[in-house]
Amino acid sequence: MYLSRFLSIHALWVTVSSVMQPYPLVWGHYDVCKTQIYTEEGKVWDYMACQPESTDMTKYLKVKLDPPDITCGDPPETFCAMGNPYMCNNECDASTPELAHPPELMFDFEGRHPSTFWQSATWKEYPKPLQVNITLSWSKTIELTDNIVITFESGRPDQMILEKSLDYGRTWQPYQYYATDCLDAFHMDPKSVKDLSQHTVLEIICTEEYSTGYTTNSKIIHFEIKDRFAFFAGPRLRNMASLYGQLDTTKKLRDFFTVTDLRIRLLRPAVGEIFVDELHLARYFYAISDIKVRGRCKCNLHATVCVYDNSKLTCECEHNTTGPDCGKCKKNYQGRPWSPGSYLPIPKGTANTCIPSISSIGNCECFGHSNRCSYIDLLNTVICVSCKHNTRGQHCELCRLGYFRNASAQLDDENVCIECYCNPLGSIHDRCNGSGFCECKTGTTGPKCDECLPGNSWHYGCQPNVCDNELLHCQNGGTCHNNVRCLCPAAYTGILCEKLRCEEAGSCGPGSGQGAPPGGCPALLLLPLLPALLGTAGAPGL
Repeated sequence: MYLSRFLSIHALWVTVSSVMQPYPLVWGHYDVCKTQIYTEEGKVWDYMACQPESTDMTKYLKVKLDPPDITCGDPPETFCAMGNPYMCNNECDASTPELAHPPELMFDFEGRHPSTFWQSATWKEYPKPLQVNITLSWSKTIELTDNIVITFESGRPDQMILEKSLDYGRTWQPYQYYATDCLDAFHMDPKSVKDLSQHTVLEIICTEEYSTGYTTNSKIIHFEIKDRFAFFAGPRLRNMASLYGQLDTTKKLRDFFTVTDLRIRLLRPAVGEIFVDELHLARYFYAISDIKVRGRCKCNLHATVCVYDNSKLTCECEHNTTGPDCGKCKKNYQGRPWSPGSYLPIPKGTANTCIPSISSIGNCECFGHSNRCSYIDLLNTVICVSCKHNTRGQHCELCRLGYFRNASAQLDDENVCIECYCNPLGSIHDRCNGSGFCECKTGTTGPKCDECLPGNSWHYGCQPNVCDNELLHCQNGGTCHNNVRCLCPAAYTGILCEKLRCEEAGSCGPGSGQGAPPGGCPALLLLPLLPALLGTAGAPGL
């Protein structure tokens, strides 16, 4: 009997707990960077991916308002009560602590209490827009792990944009738009995060879900981080392996949840009606009592601790890494290029530790062609030094100029690179492509550029034919010598013996024995016609 009652109560407690905690409080098992294990060689370190615990990141931020004098109380002014917009006898006075509403009250321990909140000046300069930028800066890259929640003590704004920066505020991208009328305010169709999917999870949407105007019982605005996680990990985030796999392999998804700064742009206060009541402008203002931002320092899965010292967050790096985000290898540990840790395989991930610079041949990753590596700090990369066997490249994986890869040899074979042997007279240079073919000069062909194309002949390289016995005949009795030149009779010259030598000297004439007779008709052309002319002159009857 007592056992059945106990089981019933236990079942009820499990049900209530599952409703109260829709998401697990602990993600994965990445809270240890290394542990000692026993092997055949004795105790050794086993390294694994690790990250800091998720925490309240508002404890470490700096807040900036623009315009800087937008906070109420200087000079003192009255504003309308939250519950009754026409009861306008509340006072804001920056010189009186009980009546002041400075920006730090958005993040104080009593932030949920209605008496502690930041408040802007009222819309007394209407119709000039009442707009405020609230910038939250960490001077450190952080990864968001829970919903961003903003609690307003005034009505939620009619128009607002949440923005993010990944480069410490130099550039900004929208995270989400909020409006009572998305189409009118931002020319966007209204959506909610429930309208998204795995394929559209990075879409920037405008939502009307949190902009209900001037009401006292609806104060909270969300940016839904966990609902987006749920597209990969399931509605209760039980399948974290799927989410971690996506974060590991999809940089855009990982960057989507990574920020250095957040900016809340308040563009129009809660009006509650179609028109602004110009007789009671003291009822329009912004007031925020609490901002929640949960996340962790981004340490690239190389640290479990993030230290806050001198107003600055820094990862305590493991795995022989260093830098604010553990983003490079320590000095003397550049034996291979730095790489972030990996969530996979679940549950320990992969550490991708940095290894010593002077290592064995295998660890140096030079395929046996060098045993020395050097770290280039500017490029944050490691290169092999003094590659042998005619190799070159970061890992001696390429062939020197003038050599090409032996397709039948492995990368660690001493004969992996074969000399090109390009003919120096027929090739443009001594380099060849991956198949061993050289780059040939005009008129030259063959793998090594040692053959001539038709119309060309080899003469200290391939030269265009001057003469041949097919198309380029030598004239006037000349003979073709090795396709390079015509050997002309004494009376002729030119490439194809096409000119009388006397024409070049300007001495062709009656006395030269080579020139044409007066009148311009060569005597040789008249000789065949002479018998015909004589026969015609002696014909009877003429």
